[in-house]
Amino acid sequence: MKLELIQVEPIALLPTQAGCAVFLGDGKKSIVFYIEPAIGASINAVLSGQKPPRPLTHDLFVQVLGAFGATVTHVVISRVEEDIFYAHLHLTAQNEIMEKKIVNADARPSDCIALAVRQEAPIMFVKSVWDEQPDMSHVLEELRQQGMSDGGEEVPF
Repeated sequence: MKLELIQVEPIALLPTQAGCAVFLGDGKKSIVFYIEPAIGASINAVLSGQKPPRPLTHDLFVQVLGAFGATVTHVVISRVEEDIFYAHLHLTAQNEIMEKKIVNADARPSDCIALAVRQEAPIMFVKSVWDEQPDMSHVLEELRQQGMSDGGEEVPF
């Protein structure tokens, strides 16, 4: 049975007291989950066009993938349990010493997003999982308005 997928993209990254809130959207609704500040900074570096003076961990991983002829083809956020999201990183590798190989690795959604934005790979959600999540568009709008009124700042991208 083939799973139905919905393509999403990062639409906002907001700092919080405990880390970063990542909002993903499909053009109709947005959802939010929370990630570590360092991974938020890694995602933001790419989305805002910043070039760090030294490679971040996700940059290094992409360089290693490239050395082996591998790329991120897409990521899939596949389930949520007790407010914890789970994802899979889909890679394709092909080089002069091996045939084409497809790898599906279990990974944190935050790492998947950080790698996907570096490789311009699609970020997907299993449709049934996406449909179960509440639309947080109104929360994002409230946070944006609150941030503008109290001098807070949304990470631009």
